[in-house]
Amino acid sequence: MKTIYLLNGPNLNLLGKRQPEIYGHETLADVERDCAALARDLRLGLETFQSNHEGAIIDKIHEARDKAAGIVINPAAFTHTSVAILDALNAFDGPVIEVHISNVHKREAFRHHSYVSRRAEGVIAGLGTEGYSAALRHLAKLLD
Repeated sequence: MKTIYLLNGPNLNLLGKRQPEIYGHETLADVERDCAALARDLRLGLETFQSNHEGAIIDKIHEARDKAAGIVINPAAFTHTSVAILDALNAFDGPVIEVHISNVHKREAFRHHSYVSRRAEGVIAGLGTEGYSAALRHLAKLLD
């Protein structure tokens, strides 16, 4: 069974509580539960991880090199700032899908740039938490 790493960046531990008018009312636990159920249906393994620390996310990407077939990542604010996460993703051989809950292109100008997009096979933005499901489905097709 192929394993997907679902990685979430800073402040996503507050999902459902922080700015629900932008990010909705679902919690990260809800997202992870729904993704785990979908992964089972797609015959994929799923490992989830969230951190507010850039280095911890980088360490998880490094771990994925040996353990994961693909990565779904919502780097959150690190999207716009982290060359280090981009470098780690560039060292990963499998497909990467970047997810954003909000439509970052309708928001502040600084959110329009993504370092991660340079590595991602696909970018999903503005579908709410459904973007995670879309990312898993697309990875399943890429890995088939």
